[in-house]
Amino acid sequence: MYGTIATMAFVGVEARAVEVQVRITPGAQAFMIVGLPDKAVAESRERIRNALHAVGLGLPYKHVTINLAPADLPKEGSHFDLPIALALMVAMEAIAPDAIERYAAIGELALDGAIRPVPGALPAAIGANTIDKGLICPEACGPEAAWAGDDADILAAPHLLSLVNHFKGLQALSRPKPALTRNDEGAVLPDLRDVRGQESAKRALEVAAAGGHNLLMIGPAGSGKSMLAQRLPSILPPLASEEMLDVSMVHSLAGELMGGKLCTERPFRAPHHSASMAALVGGGTRPRPGEASLAHLGVLFLDELPEFQPSVLDALRQPLETGELIIARANHRVAYPARFQLVAAMNPCRCGGGPGQTCKRGPRCAADYQARISGPLLDRIDLQIEVPAVSAADLILPPPQEGSTEVRARVTAAREHQRSRFLEHGATALRTNAECTGTLLEKIAQPDDAGLALIRNAADTLKLSARGYHRTLRVARTLADLDGAETVGRIHVAEALSYRGETLRLERTP
Repeated sequence: MYGTIATMAFVGVEARAVEVQVRITPGAQAFMIVGLPDKAVAESRERIRNALHAVGLGLPYKHVTINLAPADLPKEGSHFDLPIALALMVAMEAIAPDAIERYAAIGELALDGAIRPVPGALPAAIGANTIDKGLICPEACGPEAAWAGDDADILAAPHLLSLVNHFKGLQALSRPKPALTRNDEGAVLPDLRDVRGQESAKRALEVAAAGGHNLLMIGPAGSGKSMLAQRLPSILPPLASEEMLDVSMVHSLAGELMGGKLCTERPFRAPHHSASMAALVGGGTRPRPGEASLAHLGVLFLDELPEFQPSVLDALRQPLETGELIIARANHRVAYPARFQLVAAMNPCRCGGGPGQTCKRGPRCAADYQARISGPLLDRIDLQIEVPAVSAADLILPPPQEGSTEVRARVTAAREHQRSRFLEHGATALRTNAECTGTLLEKIAQPDDAGLALIRNAADTLKLSARGYHRTLRVARTLADLDGAETVGRIHVAEALSYRGETLRLERTP
């Protein structure tokens, strides 16, 4: 007696096809699972036995062998319960083999036969569609799996018995409908109108949003750095359809899609400074996406930047440059997308540097505190600004006339200019100026004669590196896009140079 069904194993955000093979042979009663299963897969025996008992079946008093092929691919997670149970039912002749041969299956079984939700339904549905198969999944994962496409055959079953009845023609399971989380269904995003004063910082925030640039804010405690960062998502354009799927793939693997609903807003992740390297970049014995990957196409906010471990911060160099996180270990190698926008905040020194506060250690305190951040990491941050302390006079002023809605309109228009420009040059994969490097950047961001003379003098005075030069060009190009200018002028180059932060650091260096 033999039964088989397809399922999926996750390697990063990629879902790889796995064939579940079940053979029942005479001999002493045994239930063996081979094919590099982890502890969750090995424990599926008792869950499957009780689930089959709940629908009126029992394990045969024979030798049962389950093979998860390919055998050299590690199998992790409880989503193998359902495919093993279905393949076993085929081998027991409880289900016809041709009924499930065009499906792949994922799902965890409860002891009463209910099919519990599992992470990764969306990438599993997309992976099943690539091998020309439908997907059998838990009912709670149906709205998520339905996003794989209108042509995808999705069966979302609440219970093992309902699935059996569907295959026998006694019950019909309808195709689930995609679910979507809209803005009016969730919490209202913080508005930029709440920020009093800090006009230069709000300008830098707008530039960062328009070009997808990384931003570092340096200022005393209570100056509003975290407040500004929390309002960055409110001025970012909503996710496009393909971007929604890219973001949801990562969040699905992490089990963070509630009710299978895709969110239209960009993610905002703010890990605590005590976060480990595995928590920030991903990994662990069972590789999972970290905060950097969960912030894909969104914002990664690191408050109190020097308080993070230096090794943890330096691990962000690769994704900041390539937009991808590669976790390489002796027994596995996975890759997660990580095209995030880094926003960091820090005090000028460990003492905080607030109004009326005098640092007892003097300039040495600021130098040691800022030295915890490596130069190569700072060189990857396009905008570095000083956020002064807010005075009582700023709080007395009436709220500003311009809020997130007005700023978002300008940011969206600037990004549309960038997207159309990239399409003209055949760079279809690029979304923002921050992602543009090399030869293309020099074509689209070439300054006029006055701007070229200014950046040439600045390169000698500030000792700009090659990355620093390109960084300045990217910011200048974004400033020109905000102004609706086709050519980068001297005024754009000058403002871009003002965001470099060299003067700020030099003033605090003894």
